[in-house]
Amino acid sequence: MFFDLKNTKVFLTGATGSIGKSITQVFIKSGATLVCTSSSKDKLANLKNEIGEQHHFYELDLNNDDNFDHNIDNILSDHKDINIIINNAGFNSDNLSIRMKDDEWNKVININLNSNFKIIKKLIPSMIKNKYGRIIGISSVVAFTGNKGQANYSASKSGMIGLYKSLALEYASRGITVNIIAPGFIKSAMTDKLNSEQVETITEKIPLNRLGQVEDVAYGALFLASKESAFITGQTLHINGGMLMI
Repeated sequence: MFFDLKNTKVFLTGATGSIGKSITQVFIKSGATLVCTSSSKDKLANLKNEIGEQHHFYELDLNNDDNFDHNIDNILSDHKDINIIINNAGFNSDNLSIRMKDDEWNKVININLNSNFKIIKKLIPSMIKNKYGRIIGISSVVAFTGNKGQANYSASKSGMIGLYKSLALEYASRGITVNIIAPGFIKSAMTDKLNSEQVETITEKIPLNRLGQVEDVAYGALFLASKESAFITGQTLHINGGMLMI
């Protein structure tokens, strides 16, 4: 079977969001065991009821250093065999740059970019020891295009590109691949806030003439997490319906 993830353990941030939930469902079908994290205990409890107690669930607040350090150490203690990392968690706090408060900038950069570095640094030693691993980051099309009112978000997602390329070079000799997925406009809780006119304006810019589905991203992550993707590293997989061709 292609994309067989039996005997793999996947660390996933943002597991309770729209894309995160889709990733859990797709990866479970491929046989993976999941270590799911979220900043919400209630949402984690709901996810546990949905996907089962054979997986693992941890509160992890990426913007709280004390919470992060304590809980990531607990995860490391409980799971020394994580061989796939998916940094999916994201946060936006939009504002025009001239009006943007320091906290709006810092929180977005911390959650979307700094947490990637801290998580990978914590979890990478076991992958290096085993000479195998897959690291996947969920960036965004706006990392490449920019977006009015999202200087903080665009900068954080763009920063991931440079970080992951550098890590791909550092870890390639250890059998560890490091790649990015850059989704375009995906139907999710974030796009559900848009009115019909806004959605129509967006879809007019997409050659496939529709918003993406969360499964489109999840299956891209599945491929990059698989053994079949062994010769792909330092790359960005664009999943945007042709909105940006690069």
